[in-house]
Formats: sequence, structure tokens, C-alpha cells
Amino acid sequence: MKPYKTILGESEIEISIQKSKFIGYAMPIESEEEAVLFIERIKKKHYTATHNVPVYLLGDDMSTQRYSDDGEPSGTAGVPVLEMLKREGITNLCIVITRYFGGIKLGTGGLVRAYTEAAQKAIEQAKIVNKAVYRKVELTLAYPMHGKIQNALMLMDNVVLEDTQFSDHVVILLYVIEGEQEQLSERLIDLTSSNVEIKILEPCYLTLYNGEIV
Repeated sequence: MKPYKTILGESEIEISIQKSKFIGYAMPIESEEEAVLFIERIKKKHYTATHNVPVYLLGDDMSTQRYSDDGEPSGTAGVPVLEMLKREGITNLCIVITRYFGGIKLGTGGLVRAYTEAAQKAIEQAKIVNKAVYRKVELTLAYPMHGKIQNALMLMDNVVLEDTQFSDHVVILLYVIEGEQEQLSERLIDLTSSNVEIKILEPCYLTLYNGEIV
């Protein structure tokens, strides 16, 4: 697992260029099946369109890349959108650009600019987010330690508190940025004079938008 960028939600935008209408759709995906269903949905919605250009990327290393020019001149539609997404480092998303031809040919450069602009506006509307790798941690401690540990955790920039459970002991569930779990453990052991049980659990992704967990 490694950090990557994707989009937060589904979006739809529309632009007009030389009387041609371009409608950009974007959606976050976790599988090729989701991408195929999304593409089919847009094509069904715009079955009379001149072109429906699909592009999608999957994997934190962008290991899956699919695109089509859907009848546009080779390299003028799907390819520039794919290359733009790769330059921006955005993955786990599917984009479909629908075009209704307006009667004026745009030329190779014009098509590249039009499809790229529609894709850029679609992902901006969908909101670009960062997927950061965190490690889930479970702390078990006695009640007298709770206030001290809670206050310390709230001051740590690399920690996200999830839940606190009260029974015979206090159990605090939190997330810490991957790679910093050992440093956190040492700090907590020092604060409690070793009177804390620490379980380092599985890594996971948390979504950050403008630096905040969403």
C-alpha cells in the first residue's frame, strides 16, 4: 500500500467549443467492473451522441489503464486524457467525455485541448483527494491514565482518534500515519511508564481533502 490521489465523488460538467458540446463525467472506482458499468450507463444515456470517450485508471501504481478514442482520430481523445491523469498522479477513477458534434471540425490540436479541458473540469468538480496510508492502533489503559493520554493524542498531528470505549479499562482506537507507529508506541510507553497495552493493527487508507480527514 502506498499513498495516491483520486476523486471524492461523481461529477458532471458541460462545455461548448465551436458549437460542439462536450459533457464530462467522472466517478471514483475500485474495480474494472465498476468502470464498465459506469461507461455503459453514460453510453446508454447519450446513445445519440457522436462520441462517448472512456478512460479509467486503477491501482495505487496505476497498473490498470484503459481508454478508447471512440471514433475520434487516433490519439486525440482518450490518449490525452489518460496522459493528463498520469501526469497529475490521479488513479482509481473513470472518466467519460460525451461529444455532440456541432458541425465545425476542431482539428487534431483542438480535439486534444477540448477533451483534456472537459476531463480537467470534471475531476475538479469531483474534488481531488489524497488517499493516505495509516495504521490502526488499539490502546488499553487504566482509567487514571485516560485524561493524560487523551490530551497527548489530541496534540499529535500524525494521529486521528476514532473511538473511546469504557469498560473495566479504557480502550482508545486511533489511526497513525504509516511508518510512525513505533515512534507513537515509544511515546505512549514513556507517558504511562509502560502501563499501556498497545496493539498495532492492519494498515488502511484514510481520505484527506485539503489536509482534513473526510
